[in-house]
Amino acid sequence: MLIIGNGRMITRNPDAPFFEDGAVAMDGTTIVKVGTTKEVKAEYPNAEYIDAKGGVIMPAFINAHEHIYSSFGRGLSIKGYDPKGFLDILDGMWWTIDRNLTLEDTRLSAMATYIDSIKNGVTTTFDHHASFGHITDSLFKIEEAARETGVRSCLCYEVSDRDGMDKAKEGVMENAAFIRHALKDDSDMIAGMMGMHAQFTISDETMELAAANKPSEVGYHIHVAEGIEDLHDCLKKHGKRIVDRLMDCDILGEKTLLGHCIYVNPHEMQLIKDTDTMVVHNPESNMGNACGCPPTMEIVHRGIVTGLGTDGYTHDMLESYKVANILHKHHLCDPNAAWGEIPQMLFEGNATIANRYFKKPLGALKEGYAADVIVTDYIPLTPMNGDNCNSHILFGMTGRSVVTTVGNGKVLMKDRVLTNIDEEKVMADCRQAAAELANRINSR
Repeated sequence: MLIIGNGRMITRNPDAPFFEDGAVAMDGTTIVKVGTTKEVKAEYPNAEYIDAKGGVIMPAFINAHEHIYSSFGRGLSIKGYDPKGFLDILDGMWWTIDRNLTLEDTRLSAMATYIDSIKNGVTTTFDHHASFGHITDSLFKIEEAARETGVRSCLCYEVSDRDGMDKAKEGVMENAAFIRHALKDDSDMIAGMMGMHAQFTISDETMELAAANKPSEVGYHIHVAEGIEDLHDCLKKHGKRIVDRLMDCDILGEKTLLGHCIYVNPHEMQLIKDTDTMVVHNPESNMGNACGCPPTMEIVHRGIVTGLGTDGYTHDMLESYKVANILHKHHLCDPNAAWGEIPQMLFEGNATIANRYFKKPLGALKEGYAADVIVTDYIPLTPMNGDNCNSHILFGMTGRSVVTTVGNGKVLMKDRVLTNIDEEKVMADCRQAAAELANRINSR
């Protein structure tokens, strides 16, 4: 039994959204009581107790679109890399990295990402993996890191024809093998999807192969209309827009997650809505790659389940929150834009997405929910309550405000120290592997 108390508590439960002096009790992997510190401690007097010291207690974060393999690209300089557009960025940087990853690189990049995630209060991640240098067993290597660090993970491999049909088939089979494995697992800590890069790198033959090998219980995780080139390719090759092609290939549906959706029109949005397909917005990546600003506000207003991701640019969900808030205000020339939509995506949309893949409900401090709880060291300067807590988060916190992270009932970090991982040793191994990767890439 574990109690976290003596903090201003944001529950994300509309029936009791905020406690000035709140506490949450966890038994095993489940939240069993939420209330004032006094009443929770009185009910469980012998429980282990973590003092929030007046900071903020709230549900741990969910990242709805991550790229674990990108961790070794941080600061990497590739000889001759001088991109003129999005396709140059893909081929010159990301596809170059993933073609040179070993299985051990994949595992270590996952360790690095998960360590950063824990430090930023993220306990659930939807990852979209690519390692065309070594595909088979790559998702299982990421799972090893997820188990070791304690981060709940929904994984998929990025199927693409870009390196030939043999690699495409191997990617499909890696997805299928991992999905079957995850469906048999009873820990509720791993899940699988059929991953795809973007339709411009996927032939009809590969689409059909993926569909034939995808268990019916899961959907697809695919990049959609991230660059204008993707839309132009689809119109030229298939005579239709991207979401129409996905509809015709039976890819849309309540278990499918569409990343980005920058170049989608109202007709496509309606198809997404009608099929109850999910969308995830990645603001920093879209800006950094100069891809454009998606019509995310309209997507949200249409009632489409929309989440927030990082696309590997960061592992700090609050950083994405801040960037998205500014991006859409700037893009729409409207200072009132994004105030409600972005926190809705982060705190409600991401939970809805995760709850379609994991059994125990996530995203709130509420009895029966998963014991995923964080504490930040933020002490508000001005009055804080259930109505203005999002503004306090937006303007007062960053991911590194998190001092304690509990995932699935386990204390993963306490007072900024990881509890079950030799961080110094792991990061030393990561640095060596990253240096070797850089040498392999630049020696060719």
